[in-house]
Amino acid sequence: MTENEKPYDNFQIAVPKDYEEMFSHFYFAENTTDRIITKTLLPSYQTILIFSFGTPAFLCSNENTEIEVDRCMVLGPIKQAFNYSLPPGSGILVVNFKDDSFYNFFGNAEVAEHLPVDPDDLLEENCFTSLWTQLNKIKEINDRVEYILEFCKPYLKKRNIIAEQLANFNDRNFNPIKSIANLQNQTERNIQLNHRKYLGYTAKEINRYQRFLKAVELIQRAASSSTKTDWFEVIDKCGYYDQSQLIHDFKHYLDLSPTKYLKFQQDICDPKAK
Repeated sequence: MTENEKPYDNFQIAVPKDYEEMFSHFYFAENTTDRIITKTLLPSYQTILIFSFGTPAFLCSNENTEIEVDRCMVLGPIKQAFNYSLPPGSGILVVNFKDDSFYNFFGNAEVAEHLPVDPDDLLEENCFTSLWTQLNKIKEINDRVEYILEFCKPYLKKRNIIAEQLANFNDRNFNPIKSIANLQNQTERNIQLNHRKYLGYTAKEINRYQRFLKAVELIQRAASSSTKTDWFEVIDKCGYYDQSQLIHDFKHYLDLSPTKYLKFQQDICDPKAK
């Protein structure tokens, strides 16, 4: 960066209390430099709605195909990392749906896992094109967020009781599928199907992801304190069988080894970081 170059600006925006069940946070990024900024987004197992302003942003698929985000796009649940690029003059505002809230809004929790889609195609109307047009007229980021929240109210459906129980199950000592199946007097298979239907992923997938997140947290904690990462401690605390299983998870989610993640983590955006 040159001395007179403005910095790349990015930050998270907290969600008002009344909306905490629907959204985890909003994310804003803007490139005011004279060069392309490329970042890697960590998997979040959330579905996101991306609004692009100014010069169109680009997503890079797993097949290395560039996808232009002209106005708005839906992507997720995000199960593997991907790259995104902001050319000079580009800005994005990202809505991060929480748990089953995307299903409550659109009625399909797995809609864009492998291919981003236009949100207007999901509701069979052009409401998101109209929403983008209004947002583009608003300059303050917090005012844009407030406008989006008001826009969402009429579209949110009543929450399914099983989806709510799955999303709020926090007891790591019990199997959520078995526990909720007993509670609802249903088969475990039916609860498994509901888990994927409403959340967009299976309980097995999210358990593996949470183990990976714990490993990332331990590695980052060691890096921030300038201490050497104890890989055997990471393996033990996160419940990995051995080092090869840890490496396999990093390759699966990031296409990087744990050591390469440490080297390039400044270019990686963690959607759950506060």
